[in-house]
Formats: sequence, C-alpha cells, structure tokens
Amino acid sequence: MTRKKLIEVALPLKAINQASAREKSIRHGHPSTLHLWWARRPLAAARAVIFASLVDDPSSHPEQFPTEEAQLEERNRLFSLLEKLVKWENSNNKEILNQAKAEISKSTNGNPPPLLDPFAGGGSIPLEAQRLGLEAHAGDLNPVAVMINKAMIEIPPKFADHPAVNPKSRTETMDNTWSGAEGLAEDVRYYGEWMKKEAFKRIGNLYPKVDLPKKMGGGKATVIAWLWARTVKCPNPACGCEMPLARSFILSKKKGKEAYVEPIIAGKSITYEVKYGEKDAVGTVNRRGAHCICCGAPVGFPYIREEGKAGRMGTQLIAVVAEGNKGRIYLSADDFQKQTAVVGKPSDYPDATITHNPRDFKTPNYGLRNFADLFTNRQLTALTTFSDLVREAQKKVEADAVAAGMANDGIQLAKGGVGAKAYGEAVGVYLAFLVDQIANHSSSICSWNNTNAQMRNTFARQAIPMVWDFAECNIFSHSSGSFDSLFKRLCEAFTSLCKGKINGEAYQQSAVNQLKITNTMVSTDPPYYDNIGYADLSDFFYIWLRRCLIHAYPNIFSTMLVPKKEELVATPYRYGGNQEKAKMNFEKGMKEAFKEIYLHSCNDIPVTIYYAFKQKETSSDNNKTISKGWETILSAIIHEGFSITGTWPFSTEKKGRSLSIGTNSLTSSIVLVCRKRHADASIGTRRQFINGLKRELRPALFKLQQSNIAPVDLAQSAIGPGMAVFSKYTKVLEADGTPMSVRSALQIINQELDMYLSEQSGHLDQYSRFCVDLYEQYAYNTIKYGEAEVLANAKNVSINQIEREKILQADNGVVRLLTREELPEDVKKDGSLIWLLAQQLTRAMETGKGNQEAARIVAQVAGTNAEDARALVYRLFTIAERKKWTKEAFAFNSLVTAWPDIQNKAAELRRQDTQQLNFFQGGDQ
Repeated sequence: MTRKKLIEVALPLKAINQASAREKSIRHGHPSTLHLWWARRPLAAARAVIFASLVDDPSSHPEQFPTEEAQLEERNRLFSLLEKLVKWENSNNKEILNQAKAEISKSTNGNPPPLLDPFAGGGSIPLEAQRLGLEAHAGDLNPVAVMINKAMIEIPPKFADHPAVNPKSRTETMDNTWSGAEGLAEDVRYYGEWMKKEAFKRIGNLYPKVDLPKKMGGGKATVIAWLWARTVKCPNPACGCEMPLARSFILSKKKGKEAYVEPIIAGKSITYEVKYGEKDAVGTVNRRGAHCICCGAPVGFPYIREEGKAGRMGTQLIAVVAEGNKGRIYLSADDFQKQTAVVGKPSDYPDATITHNPRDFKTPNYGLRNFADLFTNRQLTALTTFSDLVREAQKKVEADAVAAGMANDGIQLAKGGVGAKAYGEAVGVYLAFLVDQIANHSSSICSWNNTNAQMRNTFARQAIPMVWDFAECNIFSHSSGSFDSLFKRLCEAFTSLCKGKINGEAYQQSAVNQLKITNTMVSTDPPYYDNIGYADLSDFFYIWLRRCLIHAYPNIFSTMLVPKKEELVATPYRYGGNQEKAKMNFEKGMKEAFKEIYLHSCNDIPVTIYYAFKQKETSSDNNKTISKGWETILSAIIHEGFSITGTWPFSTEKKGRSLSIGTNSLTSSIVLVCRKRHADASIGTRRQFINGLKRELRPALFKLQQSNIAPVDLAQSAIGPGMAVFSKYTKVLEADGTPMSVRSALQIINQELDMYLSEQSGHLDQYSRFCVDLYEQYAYNTIKYGEAEVLANAKNVSINQIEREKILQADNGVVRLLTREELPEDVKKDGSLIWLLAQQLTRAMETGKGNQEAARIVAQVAGTNAEDARALVYRLFTIAERKKWTKEAFAFNSLVTAWPDIQNKAAELRRQDTQQLNFFQGGDQ
C-alpha cells in the first residue's frame, strides 16, 4: 500500500511563505549571487517541498499513531521541524539538517532516492536536495543553466574539505582545517584579486580619476559612472543638430542632494552642465516619441529607427558621477574624460547576432543588432581583458595546485578529473561567472537610477529594452556594479552551498530525451509557456562564458549560441509568427517530457511540479479566463498517466511588491503534487465530475482563502483541487460520449469558482447584496432611477433606505454608487453594512495610511464582520478583473495580501485599548 506523504495532507504554509518572501530580500550570501538566472524558486520553498514529499504523513502509520489526536500531535512535531528547516539562517545548521535527514531516512527505509530536476534552471531544487542528503541530478538544455548547476552541486563536493592552493594561504594557514567549499572559495578570492590587479595594469588608464573643482575641495575623485545620452541628427533641415535622446536630465532626486544636467544650446552645438538643486529637468524622449532640444521639432520613433539602422546613432557624454566623502558627486564632463572614453574596439571580442525576438529584444529596431553593439568600446575592452585573464588564472591555479601536492594528471574537470588541471578549471568557472556579472552591469542597457543614485543592471527585467541615456560603470570603483562589489557578493555565495560530499551532477540534456537515471524522485519547475525566453536571454551571458570556458568544457560550449530549436517555449516568432504552431510544439514537448518523468520516477514518492505563470486568454464563447500555460501543463501531466493529489499556493514575493494586475505576474507559485494514476482508475461522466467538484472544490477554496491567498491567485490556485477531481479518472466523458478536454474541465472549474464567490455574497446583508449587483453591472456610473429601483425591489430594499446609509446617491432621476473617496469616514461599530466596511478598508490601503489605518478600522468592528468584508473583497476583485478595471482590482488585491499584518496590528490595538480600560477602572477603585 502506498504511504501518504506529508505534502499530500498538510503543510505549515504560513512559515514556508514567510521564509520564501524573506529570502527575496537577501542579497548577500545567497546562491543567486553566483550568477543571474530568471524566475528562480526560493530555496525555502524547494527545501520544504522535498522534505514533505519524502517524509510520511503520520496517518500512513496507524500502528504508531492510531488516533487522529496522535496523528495531529506527530504532524505538529514534523511541522515544528519544517518551520525551523526553512529559515534562511538554518540553511547550514548541522543539528537541524541532521534531524531532517533522519526523518527522511526513516520514511525511505534508510535509502533515500536520488532527485532529478529535468528543468533545473537556476538550481534551487537540486541544491536543496543535496542539502537534505540526496544525490542531486540537474538536467537542462541551456548551457548557462548547466554551468550554474555545476557550480552549485557538482564542483563543490569534488573538492570538499580541500585546502586552498594559493601561495598566500599555504604560507599563512598551514594548520588551518578547511571545511566544505572554504578552500575553493578562498582560492576564488585570491585569483580573482589577482585578475583585478592584472586588469588594472593593462586597462587602468581607461578609467581615470576626475578633477574636483575647488568648491568641492579640489584634488581627484574616483569615478563611479559616466552618464551618456544617445543622439541622432535632428530631421528639421533648418536645425540639423545632434539632438540628445534622454528620458530625463535629473541626476539625483535624493532630498538635499538634488542635481540635474542642463543642456546649453549655442546654435547647433549642445554642451552639458551639471547643476545642483531641484528642477523639473524633463528629458527629450517619452513613449510617444522624441523632440529636438534645439528647435523643438517633434521626432517620431520611425525616424530614430531609420537613423539607428543606418549607423547614424551616436552618443554624448553628459555627466560624470564620482565618489565623495559624503556621498555621490555630480560633475560636468571635461575634455579629458571625453577623450579617455574614445577607445578602439578590441580585435578578439566575442560577437553574435541578437536573436530576432520582437517581444523581448528592442535594440535591433534601432540598429543594435549584435551583442557587441550593446557595449561601449571601453566596456568591450574590459570584458575581453577579464575573460583573457580567466584563462590565464586557470593555468596559474593549476601550477599552484601542483606545487601544493595535487595530482598533475592533466585530466579535465569535464572528464571527471579531481587533480590540479581540474581544480584550475573549477576555479575558472567561478571567475567566468564574475565576467558575466560584470557584463550584466557594464553594458549600454544599464541606466542610472536617479531616485537611489545607483546603477541599474542590464536585466532589470527579463528583456533587453532600448535605453536612451545609459550609465557606464567604472569597474575599478568601489560602488554598485564595480568589480569589488560584484566579486564580494559572488564569493559570499559559497557560504550557502552544501558543506558535505554528497555527489551532484549537472548535465546538458533536453527534458524530452531519455533521462539519465531511473527510480528517482522528481521535483521540477518547467517553463511557463511563453513567459520567459531563457535561451534568447542567456545568449548575452553565453558568449562571455564560452570565451572563458570552451577549453574546459568543449562539449557544453560547442555551439556559437545557446541551443534554441529544442527549447520548450511557445514563442510564435520561431514559427513565422504562427501562434498555433508555437502552442503545438510546446504541448508536444511537454507531453514527451512528462512521459520521461513518468517512466523514470519512483512509484512511492510523489512528483512535484511548480507552476507560477498567469497568461490570460479570454474565450469568445463564455468569457471565461483560461490559461494556455495551465491547460498545456495539465494536459501533459494527465495524458501521461499522472493524477493530481494535492496543490499548494506558495507565496514567494516580498511585501510591498508592485503587482501589475492583468499582466503575467503571480504572487504565488502553485505546486502540484502528482502520483501515477491507479491502474484500476475508472472512466467518469460529466455529471460525476461536476458532483465531485461541488463536494471537494468548495472546502478547498475555503481553505485557500483561509490561507490568505491573494485574490489575483485564487482562480489559478482553484485549478489544483478541481483538476484533482478530473485527473482521478482515466478520462471524463461528455454527454455525447466524447472525452472531455482539459480546457472544458478548466471552464467548468471556473464556473464553480464563480458560483462559490457569488454564494458568499448571498450571506451578506441585503444592502450589500444590492451594492455588489449594482457594482458588477455599472461600477460607479449613473443609471436611471427606475432601473436601480427594479434591482432594489429584487433585493427587498428601497433606494431611499440605501441612500440614508450614505453609500449611494439618488438625484435628478439617476442613481450611482458613491466612490470610495466619497464614502463616510466614520466606521459602523457593529460593521453590519459589509459593503461599506469593505470599501473603507480598501480606501485605507489606497490613501497611504495603509495597514495601520486598516487595522484601526478592523479593531473597531465587532464579531466576524471584518472577515466577511475580506471575503467580499475576493468577489469584488473577481468582478473588477473580469471587467478589466485595473485600478479597482489592484486595490482589492492589496487589501487581502496585507490582511495578516492588518489582523496583527488590530489585535495589538485592541490589547492596548483593554489595558487602558483596565488602568482607568483600576484608578476608579
């Protein structure tokens, strides 16, 4: 009999979510600082999922835990351990990890299986498997992802507990005991510093200090960044100046340190002067186009594109940012700084054409067609110099390793070597990552953040946009984007890697091909339809990694760019713009991938699949929102023989995240828990499916709401328990005998969700029910009095009664709901008018007073009315999102996501009020 695992019964979701959200703000010592990857899963979530997938639920052992009370007590003990396990500070806590490993061993008969992630990406899942004592296997088609995983799970165990080989460590720490990857990390630090010194000897002259004016103390200061604007010739024949293209001329918005660039126009000549103080220094480019700063002529993007493609787009240095004793110093660019920036293009830089991906890459539209075009010549020179030094460093490490006593066997790391040559290549992997980090912070796509007074990196989002005014970082400064800053963060990442010698393997392989291991646990985070073009984006890094590491890993870097033909992503541009072909390719690939997972996964441990994409498609027939991504992934899972036994919404975002309603954003990752479908599973009918939904979906939805899932995520999360009903059958037959499609099943689940939320409105007071119906049909717009009266009569209320409650206006034969801004400030202490309470709480979140004001309102309200208002907000969000009332939807979503904090603050306010009351009562005695 198959034993149920903890993840199939219950999880301490709040603790996992808190740990996952907190992890997003950790910037030092996190593995993500080794190398950028997009949409990484939090380590806390991955760790929790793996642990809970391996450990038996107490209900699986009735001989040990015969009663529900005993099972609950044991489950709470496991929860307590899991709550400690997911905390960031316990990532390498030996005592807690040993406890977790003991539980895993107990539930796997002392023989934990290996774990395979066939879509390994950024490596969170394999790393956490290794941390929990499992042999980890990471597969990915993308060579950048493969190298990230090698750096995290494969290389450190090969050289675990090995002493550093650099001359300094050998002479200074003869008696030192090296644990885990400490020796490797120390060598990366040593040879990285050597690289920096060598680079400065070769190209330091390209990064001069800047002369400070006397009013700033004179002397010289280190440049942080050179700020540039792209230029094109003004199309006005009477003007013809080299007009700057800049989104803003403001350098700093910091209070008391405001600064801006003022263009000085003299005929057709423009110079730039830095001034301090506040000024609305608007730029010359906005979303509609540009204008000439000399003559004011409007300039459209088509003209700018033509000039760029013809090679007539230039750049002008408009300001210099330097390091000062009390923060940033902003200076006008002098002739010396301009002349120093004129650098010839190096002869041996790596280059390739940027993939034609019109959604994610905008620079080819303006003539920047090759990756080399994204860098200034000075940046190209620096990057080629550093990548040359990586290869030199590898040879230097190898020689020092031989001197330190490592085997001089000449065996490469890629061929299983653990001697001096392999060690030199291992150190080189991390140094190559540093080159990629520098490239990310040293391209002409990096802009200047005038709010925080610092650099943005190339991939501020998952695309390469066109940037008009950009910041060129001084690699040899000490500020953000510099060698020192990036290298420090990279080295700190070693502290979060596993300290033991548990083997890990990362290999380049498509998930649709035969997997390398059998009888394995599988946990994976597959691609999200067309959300992220990993292969296209990672070309940016690949060209530099290839230059550094092709001799160490010739097979992985055998192609000029990242392989794209086999990538599972539904990008229409790869199929001549044909969306249907893109969809069919994605579906076919997903089915093949899950077929392999089915064949190679073990029978006694569930497969877990992360999914976090929200891609909307509104069908014309019933206006229901169906996700292509969900439809495809679920079809593949069910088609290949899996049933869904559990779903968990993992909130992975920091508080305060700006959520764009209606965009491809989720605050939650949905984890699907899957088992191989029973051989004796039956065929179901449409009626059986619907009856099963009514029986099982509603308690699941209530549970989701109680877990405070964001309204924006509720519809997606409801798919899990709904599909659990659908997937337990081999197939579900429609009334005409044809098999029901996953798409039809999703539509039925959506209908049941709408009914559930509508029924929640049925428990409201009659005034609130009227307001909800009026809102759904007309929002805050006016309607004729007679139409409103018909609706009011149906709810057994009168318009005059509702108007007296100050939530509605009836005047001159028309009626409308009052907007939140017009509603009364006073809170009804009995909270009986739920519509008003819900709107007042939402208004609190909009006004800037936020959680504290909402908590003040909740603290005043009696009984469960505040919870009723929160439940109503789910319904209002659904209405607003369906009607595409973006601002409304955002406001409602913000209230629910902040609810736990609001509750805590309200409880504290009530406690304070009780203390004050007791104090005064005591004083009267």
